[in-house]
Amino acid sequence: MTYLLLAEKPSAAKNFAKALGGMSGTYDGQPYQVQALFGHMLEFVEPHEMVGDREKENFKSWEPGPMPWDVSQLNWKKQAQKSKNMKTGKITSKAGAIRDVKDAAKNATAIVIATDKDPSGEGQLIGWEVIQAIGWKGPVKRMYFIDESEKELQKGFKNIIDLPSYDKDGEYVKANVRSQWDFISMQLTRLATHAARSKGYNTVVRQGRLKSVMTKLVADQLALVKAYKKKPYFEVKYKDEKGNVFTRKFDEDKDNWRFDNKQDAEKDQKSYGPSAVVQDSKTRKETAPGKLLDLGGLASILGTRGYKSKEVLATYQKMYEAKIVSYPRTEDKVISTEQFKEMLPLVDKIAGVVGADSSLLTHRQPRKTHVKDGGAHGANRPGTTVPKSLDELSKYGPSAKAIYEVLAKNFLAMFGENYVYDSIKGHIEKHPAFTTTVSVPIDQGFKAIFDADKETADEEGDDNTSTGLGQNGEPTVAEGVNKKPPHPSHKWLEKQLSKYEVGTGATRVSTLSEVTTGKTALLVDARGKLTLTKIGEIAAALLEGSQIGDPGVTEKLFKAMKDAGDFKVKPHDVLHTATTLIKHDKDIFYRNAENLIKKVGSPDASMQKMQPKPKTEGVYKPTGEKVRFNKEWGGHTFTSAEIEQLLNGDTIQILATNQKTGKTQPVEGSLGQSEYKGKTFWGFQRKTADSYTRDSAPFPAEWSGHTFTKEEKEKLRSGEKIKIKAVSSSTGKPFEVAVTFELREYKGRKNWGIEPHFEPRKDPSKYTRADAPFKPEFSGYKLTKKEIQDVRSGEKVMVTAKGKKGKSFTCNLSLELKEYKGNKFWGLEAHFG
Repeated sequence: MTYLLLAEKPSAAKNFAKALGGMSGTYDGQPYQVQALFGHMLEFVEPHEMVGDREKENFKSWEPGPMPWDVSQLNWKKQAQKSKNMKTGKITSKAGAIRDVKDAAKNATAIVIATDKDPSGEGQLIGWEVIQAIGWKGPVKRMYFIDESEKELQKGFKNIIDLPSYDKDGEYVKANVRSQWDFISMQLTRLATHAARSKGYNTVVRQGRLKSVMTKLVADQLALVKAYKKKPYFEVKYKDEKGNVFTRKFDEDKDNWRFDNKQDAEKDQKSYGPSAVVQDSKTRKETAPGKLLDLGGLASILGTRGYKSKEVLATYQKMYEAKIVSYPRTEDKVISTEQFKEMLPLVDKIAGVVGADSSLLTHRQPRKTHVKDGGAHGANRPGTTVPKSLDELSKYGPSAKAIYEVLAKNFLAMFGENYVYDSIKGHIEKHPAFTTTVSVPIDQGFKAIFDADKETADEEGDDNTSTGLGQNGEPTVAEGVNKKPPHPSHKWLEKQLSKYEVGTGATRVSTLSEVTTGKTALLVDARGKLTLTKIGEIAAALLEGSQIGDPGVTEKLFKAMKDAGDFKVKPHDVLHTATTLIKHDKDIFYRNAENLIKKVGSPDASMQKMQPKPKTEGVYKPTGEKVRFNKEWGGHTFTSAEIEQLLNGDTIQILATNQKTGKTQPVEGSLGQSEYKGKTFWGFQRKTADSYTRDSAPFPAEWSGHTFTKEEKEKLRSGEKIKIKAVSSSTGKPFEVAVTFELREYKGRKNWGIEPHFEPRKDPSKYTRADAPFKPEFSGYKLTKKEIQDVRSGEKVMVTAKGKKGKSFTCNLSLELKEYKGNKFWGLEAHFG
């Protein structure tokens, strides 16, 4: 029996080959062949291509009438995944890669899905959909591995298991029902977009299972921040000589010692005097290191440092493929005993890379809070390949050094000892209602390495650390204020989504990347702080009262998808929840659309629907056919006489306006047929440059600030070269240059225009220091005539200049022949010291 191993991507296939001894061969007595996939190889066809002819228009439409669809009519057809290069417009397909799998399968007796094991079952789906596409009817097996290290791949190969048919494979069922649910939910984007456009907002409003929850959570929090009104209050507190503050518990219904103004609090202060401090208790306590980070927590920390989710994801993936960090898309919060043993010998080496003090890493036994068996890939952590330095990681991406440093220190923290402190409680002797609790650190333990809880907190907590209680307390008037809601941030959003168990950390990061990128972005991520785009404001307004924007509903949906994989519910029952949700939210969207202008303001210029250009029509006499064409071209509206000329087949001249420069120029053209995106249409076509001669080509009225005289035009049209005085558009300085009138070509397009002929620049090395041209200025300091003479004679002059931040500095200057990016020039050289 020969196994055909389906690796998820080419980089994984290389790791398989390294671990097993080649892309094909025999390992542990078992013949095998490795075949690389390219992630998802198939995708659903458009919804209207999944139904019969009678239903096509309903499933193609963005009008609300046909929605929600009858999903029982969908055949769930897939095709080879296609992608379009946005720069070249070239479309590529994975059909060839699928054929390669089919050809390789001819020599196999069993196919082994050897993709990553994802919490969502995505790896199973990637393998099964290719197996289905090639029509494979033989045995299908599964190979699991924690990471792509040689040891793990070899272990996984030895423990390959049999899989049932795809419909009995729970991992596949779970992933497939999620994939189908998300496909059906495209109706929400169509409905939200149509609802917005019906009110004049010409844009696409994306809605979806996780993106809508993110948008609504951020919108609601921003509303709380906006509605917040600062309400200061004043009250009496006690403070001892060590700075500890003693307060009373305030009950709004019973107590009246909190005042709106300072004067009343100062009156109340007179009722209190100095008093001794009484210590009530002193308890030694310990805190264990915080949890290991998932990708969501890691990305939220890096967001405050300016790294975008998209960049972190891409860089982390590259580092994972190089075995520098562990598998990204895990939902494990702990590592296994075996993983702990594997990493233990590397602890000191990792500490050296990130600058952690190895003497603090004394807890070398597995912690029950961090090490448990039963997971899949284990929590995010450093990989088995330890870099020599952080600088070595820069090649993987801008955030690589930060990713490794945070991930490593978080991992190393569990080898630190517990944080030890004394919790001390006390009160004011004469007024026992005034109490305090302080923490006196005894041993920083893991906190001296990394404090995950502090790093992932979305706002600053109160610091109650102290050196201990004082002896005496003094009454004081303290000002307080009602608590302001925190501004939504990446950290804050991560906390909210984690609370509802919505998606894995990696899923949340990839979705946040999606909704903060592109022309239809819903959120803006500025160094971890989140705000809404204009489209995000529209989406949030439409989501008010919806189910797709409710994290509680989404949490139940995730559970239903998991239950489908556990065969507790049927897939079609889960898909039915999509239809029910869409039916509910359809009404909500259109009801909320009535208040869009009130909530988000009128559509801005970028969203206002472009009005179609006015058309005119008539019979084109040269062919006798009836034609319809735009009545405007280049800002010019054709007159009735010009339209008649065009229909006669004549060439006319108009004054057109350049949209970029706003300048007008004469353009000659006639009526003709053109093609755009496969469609043929009639319209005004300017004459090509090749059809003119120098004598007949349209001539510019001016060039670089110079207006041509009649005599100059005649000379240029006859092919002569003339000298003119022009003005530089960049510096505003006048210059003299010789010009001709030429047929030129730029980026494949020809046109007639003024061609300047500058004198060739003299080679700087031909000059001497005595006669070389140079700019006699350095960092805002202008050289005097005497200083110019000195540097030309080879001397150094001392000057006081100013840096970019306005600070003065002193240096010596000399005149030197310099070189920058291959170009030589004479300039001033600074000498310090």
